[in-house]
Amino acid sequence: MMAGHFDHARPLADRMRPRSIDEVVGQAHLLGPGKPLRMALVGGQLHSLILWGPPGTGKTTLARLIARRADADFLALSAVLAGVKDVRAAVEQAKATRALSGRATVLFLDEVHRFNKSQQDTFLPFLEDGTLTFIGATTENPSFEVVSALLSRARVYVLKPLQPDAIAQLLRAALADADRGLGNEGLALESDALELLSQAADGDARRGLNMLEIAASLAVDGRIDLTAAREVASGGRRRFDKGGEQFYDQISALHKAVRGTDPDAALYWLCRMLDGGCDPLYIARRTLRMAVEDVGLADPRALTIAREAWDTYERLGSPEGELAIATAVVYLACAPKSNAVYAGMGEAMADVRQFGTLEVPLRFRNAPTRLMKELDYGKGYRYAHDEPGAFATGERYLPDGLPDRRYYRPVPRGLEVRIGEALARLRKPPSE
Repeated sequence: MMAGHFDHARPLADRMRPRSIDEVVGQAHLLGPGKPLRMALVGGQLHSLILWGPPGTGKTTLARLIARRADADFLALSAVLAGVKDVRAAVEQAKATRALSGRATVLFLDEVHRFNKSQQDTFLPFLEDGTLTFIGATTENPSFEVVSALLSRARVYVLKPLQPDAIAQLLRAALADADRGLGNEGLALESDALELLSQAADGDARRGLNMLEIAASLAVDGRIDLTAAREVASGGRRRFDKGGEQFYDQISALHKAVRGTDPDAALYWLCRMLDGGCDPLYIARRTLRMAVEDVGLADPRALTIAREAWDTYERLGSPEGELAIATAVVYLACAPKSNAVYAGMGEAMADVRQFGTLEVPLRFRNAPTRLMKELDYGKGYRYAHDEPGAFATGERYLPDGLPDRRYYRPVPRGLEVRIGEALARLRKPPSE
């Protein structure tokens, strides 16, 4: 590697870590002129905060810059490796630092969501008395993963994935920097290779710089061409955290695209989840839910197709079975929609809870014994098949203590058009 006072055995992404707020790219909503985090940085104002965002968006860098601008001691822990003992040791070090120099201490906890409630509670007394300023970093939604007591004492800043142009800016800077980057190696990065690496980084600055470093080792005659970029970028997966917020955001987007009758968007979100490593059987189960919740009786075939797609995947496996799931997703997206049963069930369940244990009317009770017959079980029941059109006109099947209800209201789409017409004919008073 090249000469210079920096340790070039360190990864390029670490060497190119921004040294000032002006070197940070891609977070203008936080660091632009007049924005709150920039004001705190420029003013050296220390306050506890939580940085929430995907990997490679600058959480650790910002924590270091905040501590540096405030001339504070910086202690870093990872929740993956650290425990309460490490936190207590950090507290003792912070007390010693304040006693010796009067300097404040920033305790940075990476992946704070990995700490359980009792571990997170450990910080609280030392935030209250000013021993520590706490900065947590997380890729998970803090409202789910961080205890409310800690959330109430720390401001949350949301970092966004870097756009491809921001990644490209970082890669060009690394190629040009002769001190920390690859500037002494005389490398040229072809424009189409730069574009591919910027896209393949998927919003992650660290990932982009790591790929550039590998691509540099594949350069031919000092040029990083599209072939080298493809070699490095192949096999990469887009952001997808199984069981985390992105997981639920993407399945939500898939479900809403199906509900919104957009087969193209539905296919896109399906492929995003598959590309990210989602278990296809999970998607198959969710597809069944979409069939009953959003298509319903507007097209009863949807449930059959969704169930058969699940069965097909279990028989064929991946990747062939994924096509069956895609077929079901597209069918559901294109099918007429009805949530009439879903909504009706919710209303019926609300009445069940409100009205309590209403008795079954005697005429609807079975009477398998003589005693039950003597008690008028089944007396007055009208057998529908013996009535004209197999319909007992005027009969009421709800409990006597429940007001008349219409839980199921067919929508004017698909098969439910005909269902609605049939129910209207049957319910029409005889005099009309």
